[in-house]
Amino acid sequence: MQSIPHTFARLPILAGLGEIADSYDVVLSDIWGVVHNGREAFPEACAALTRFRARGGTVILVTNAPRPFPPILEQLEGLGAPRSAFDAVVTSGDVTLGFLIERGMAPLHHIGPPRDLTFFDILEDQSGLRPPLTSLEEADYVLCTGLFDDAHTPDDYAQALSVMRARKLDFISANPDLVVHVGETMLYCAGAIAQRYEEEGGRVLQAGKPFAPIYDRALMLAERHRGAPVDLKRVLAIGDALRTDVKGACDRGLDCVFVTKGIHRDEIHPGGVLDAAALDALVAESGLTPIAAMPALVW
Repeated sequence: MQSIPHTFARLPILAGLGEIADSYDVVLSDIWGVVHNGREAFPEACAALTRFRARGGTVILVTNAPRPFPPILEQLEGLGAPRSAFDAVVTSGDVTLGFLIERGMAPLHHIGPPRDLTFFDILEDQSGLRPPLTSLEEADYVLCTGLFDDAHTPDDYAQALSVMRARKLDFISANPDLVVHVGETMLYCAGAIAQRYEEEGGRVLQAGKPFAPIYDRALMLAERHRGAPVDLKRVLAIGDALRTDVKGACDRGLDCVFVTKGIHRDEIHPGGVLDAAALDALVAESGLTPIAAMPALVW
């Protein structure tokens, strides 16, 4: 990758992870938009994480995927991400399991695609619980892992949200992301429905980034793999979404590198070229303080 001059924007632009790797023992890396695009893994990103680990670092992949980590491991393998690139994976779905375990066998209504029903198989395997799935009219609460169909938008759930508000149902969002890119196609996520419900006065519980529980779990896994406590000053978060990856890291007091060719690429790279002014404006508007930006994760 061609190095971009550090004076190109107010926010430092790294040529690669290697520039700052010696300052960190642990990397908490986002997956979708950083390690893969939903269709294929990014070879240079995987190579960079592999190299960081080879130097003694620990890599925990942290994702807002609504399913617990076993299916995500299978997905990573299928997309060509080598196991050498990471030590462990923690998902929003893993944290969501804890929310459901707390509610025991209370009946719930599930909003999400059929592929996410594996969530309940894993819940049963881990806890022995399989709460009954039922209608909105009979449920004690709602679990949303995504939209029923990739072609849907939050507008398709207006009637369901109306019923939920009337019954004052808690809404557990297994994925706080608003949208995701699959290749060049943008799809809505559970977070988009959660946002709509919260704006309309509903109570939402969020499991993933930018909220604390997923970082607590990631840091616990890092300590387990390193066999020692982790100094937060030597933990680096890498992500492409300001409202989840960067905000979550900043809220936790972690250094963060913002990957600009991910979910914000249309705003920052019009025509495929980095627009320094657009980058500065977007970061300033967010009120967040990543330590640097990087077009894509490379060494």
